[in-house]
Order: sequence, then structure tokens, then C-alpha cells
Amino acid sequence: MVKATRVTNSIRSLRFAHEEMTQADLASRIGVSRQTVIAIEQGRYSPSLEMAFQIAEVFGVPLDDVFQYAKEEK
Repeated sequence: MVKATRVTNSIRSLRFAHEEMTQADLASRIGVSRQTVIAIEQGRYSPSLEMAFQIAEVFGVPLDDVFQYAKEEK
């Protein structure tokens, strides 16, 4: 079983805000498979820092508009 990451993202909403960009379109623009984009969107995979910056660049937004880190509650 894959442990879910505490990194969340807004990729799905950003895709729809950018002319309903498909997962395949985004994958092509950042050089990964559609399955990788799906896994990132679903929080099953955390992208490398470089890939995270590439995703933010595609949408023309700062990195923290795409990815958020949920702090662990004590």
C-alpha cells in the first residue's frame, strides 16, 4: 500500500481554469506520462522539485499556488 503524501495540489482546478487542459496535455508539456500526472493529482506521488517548478510554469503561477504542504498536527 502506498502511503499518501501530505503534499496537496491544485493541479486539477488549474487545468480546468486553463482552457480545460487535459492530463495528457499537461504531461506532454512537462515531459512525463499521463499516469504520472494522475498520480500527482491524486496525491499518490510527489513530483521532484524540478517537475513541480515546471508545472507551476505551465500555469504561469507561483509554486505555492500549485502545491501546498499540510503540517502535521500534534
